[in-house]
Amino acid sequence: MKHLLKTAVIAAVMTAAPAFAEAVKINAVTLAPKPVYINGPFKSFVEEVNEKFADRIEINWRGGPEVMPPFKQAEGVRNGAMDMTYTSPSYYQGLVPTSGTMNLSFKTYEEIAATDYHERMTELHAEKDLFYLGEIPATELNFFMYMADEIASLDDLKGKRIRVFPTLLPLVQALGAEPIVLPMGEIYTAMERGAIDGFMQGPLGQAEQFGDLVKTVVAPGVYRAGFPVLMNTDTWAEVPEDVQSELVTFLREDFAPRMDTIWADPIAESQAQMREKGWVFLELSGEDAAMYEEMAMDAAWAMTAENTGAEIAAELRSMLDR
Repeated sequence: MKHLLKTAVIAAVMTAAPAFAEAVKINAVTLAPKPVYINGPFKSFVEEVNEKFADRIEINWRGGPEVMPPFKQAEGVRNGAMDMTYTSPSYYQGLVPTSGTMNLSFKTYEEIAATDYHERMTELHAEKDLFYLGEIPATELNFFMYMADEIASLDDLKGKRIRVFPTLLPLVQALGAEPIVLPMGEIYTAMERGAIDGFMQGPLGQAEQFGDLVKTVVAPGVYRAGFPVLMNTDTWAEVPEDVQSELVTFLREDFAPRMDTIWADPIAESQAQMREKGWVFLELSGEDAAMYEEMAMDAAWAMTAENTGAEIAAELRSMLDR
């Protein structure tokens, strides 16, 4: 049944195009500058697509925030200023309110793909005039809290100013802290100037970047990472229908599962670097960890229900909950 639904959904959002005479050129932008670690999988995606689809598709990765501000990239793709973005699901919740749900799970990519979640997201993006090509997942890249001061318990977070992206906002509020929404590129300056007391971010590259600006890491991490690849619908319509199907299948069934399994060693190395810097881990365990994870999920889904409606939120949560 799932495969029948998948075929129907993809066919519904594909627009027939004339037989190709030359490669469809796709200008792409990313949420972070090219060298940042989270762009590594997208770099591989561009290289593999340009090789596998040579003479049919050519992706030109133009750059990151220096080309287009991160929070405006999805709208830039929608209105045709750019053809493709590899972005954070929470960076465009104002445009597609359900986008942030990509973070709200502890399932792996393959567990999520076994449901109808990606087909449903294709439909929900199409309603907002965006084509959801798929997700490049990083399930193991949970989001940790990095604090400038020593933190002995969650109670110490009350009143603290913590940088978030929108999906993380309700959790920080539930903890009694003050969430501050900032792009990744502005975190260091805000920490250095004392404009924020901490930030939530993934587990990689933090020790190297923030050095002595961090003293405490609150663990475990919550949610999962996944980076949607969005396309302009007019550009997508230029791609021949058979190539559209082949590209969707390549990303969702071949490339994405491979990318979800590459993070264990980098995470271990990164955490070792944090400890070498003298960062102390506030390791929640047992009931405290379970309470923290439950609070994170319930707060985020409550906000999703408020923004999208209870029915859609419940539908998507049923696919993402373990």
